[in-house]
This record gives sequence, structure tokens and C-alpha cells, in this order.
Amino acid sequence: MAAAVTALLFAVLAALLADHAWGPYGFERAADDWSAAHRPAAARTAAVLVTSLGSAVVPYLLALAAGALAVRALPTPRPPRRAALLLAPLLWLIVGQLVRLGLMQAFARPRPPRVDWATGASGFSFPSGHSFTAAVCAGLFALAVARVRPSATGAAVAGAVGFAGAVGLSRIYLGVHWPLDVLGGWLLAAGWLALGTAVLPAWAPAPTPADRPTQGT
Repeated sequence: MAAAVTALLFAVLAALLADHAWGPYGFERAADDWSAAHRPAAARTAAVLVTSLGSAVVPYLLALAAGALAVRALPTPRPPRRAALLLAPLLWLIVGQLVRLGLMQAFARPRPPRVDWATGASGFSFPSGHSFTAAVCAGLFALAVARVRPSATGAAVAGAVGFAGAVGLSRIYLGVHWPLDVLGGWLLAAGWLALGTAVLPAWAPAPTPADRPTQGT
């Protein structure tokens, strides 16, 4: 259900942008103008550091850490199951990247004007790749924590939301994405994570005591 709802919201957002000829809305231009006018050197350096967490090796290491956490939670997993649990989040992230790249090429939304960029960027703009990647890898790690230590679920979810939010907002601040690009990346990531819990049952959050069937049920 969560996957269906987020997919619908993503489709509605894409339809609104297509109806607008993939151009920016007024509030998106205003956000880009504000960012370009309020970007001192220290803030730009911090934003570049934050945005780097949503690309390169960091997200894939976080996905592997999620797999390692799941493996450690099992008492004596057999080698095939150990390998499957270890690599499942990494592979799910990689497949999601292929889906996201296909959508970016299909939509072909232009990025903000290059003169406003404060860091390098390539490809099209919607949905934001950094926002999607950060949300998926952080979400996978939060799912692993929820599975292994349910009492830490709240903290893990808060950390994942903060991580994905910071990376996404940094893309807007650095002038390389419109706000709706970032929203689209978050929606796509939420749907991909929800779909992952259905495709990979071992990664679904552990049931609470009230959810477990009683004897004889």
C-alpha cells in the first residue's frame, strides 16, 4: 500500500511538471534565486560536504553496513543466506539507481541555470539522484536497525530522515536542482523502500508482540 501511494504521488508530481513543460514553477525560481544570493564561502563548503554523502562510495557502504547488521542478528546463518542478507540492500540500491536513471532520461527536465551552480552536476534534473540515493541507503540502514533492535527504530528513522533531508536540501542550496526534483527523489525513494520490504521479506520490520499470531491461530 505504501509503495502504491508513493508511486501515485510521484506520478502526479511528474504529470504536473510535464503539464508545465518541465519548466520551474515560480516558487522554484525563488528558491534558486535565494540560494544563489545567500551562499557565503563557509556555508557553501558545508553544503558541498553534505551533498557528497549522497553520491560516490558512501551510500553503497551504508547499504553494505545494513546487510552486515542483518547478518550479525542471525545466530548461525548458512553461507547462502548470509551472502543473500549481506548483499540484498546493496543490490536493491543498485537496481533502484537504474530505475531512477531511466526515469531521468525519459523526463529530461533541465537543471537550474548553470550560472547559479555552486558545485558540479551532470545529467537531467528530475528526480534528484542524490536525494533518491541518500534516502534509499539511509532507509535500508534504518530498516536493518528496526529488524535487529526494534527499540531503536525511532532513532534510526529520525536519523534516516535527517540524513536524506540534509542531502536533498543541499542540492537546492547549491543550485543544481529545483525543489520539486528533490521532492520527486524522496517520493521515488520512499516507494522503492516500501516495495523492497515486499520483494525482500527478510527486510520487513519485525512484527510487534501484538502482531504475532497467538498459539492455535
